Amino acid sequence: MPNLWRQFEALLPDSPLLVGTVVTRHDDGTVTVQLLGGGLVRATGAGEPGQRLFVRGTEVVGPAPTLPSVDIEI
Repeated sequence: MPNLWRQFEALLPDSPLLVGTVVTRHDDGTVTVQLLGGGLVRATGAGEPGQRLFVRGTEVVGPAPTLPSVDIEI
């Protein structure tokens, strides 16, 4: 018999992969990351202030490249 809750969870989208810059490193193994849109996320993982990271939900996925960004107004 299939698990209905698992089937329901499979229909929901995954958390998006976001990019941000580490603002603060905390003693409990978390970092505060400022996202490109301006929001702040406290995520579990390692990082140094000024480092760019990929974040999914509340977990650090890994380092992100520090490439220049360009805003194009349409």
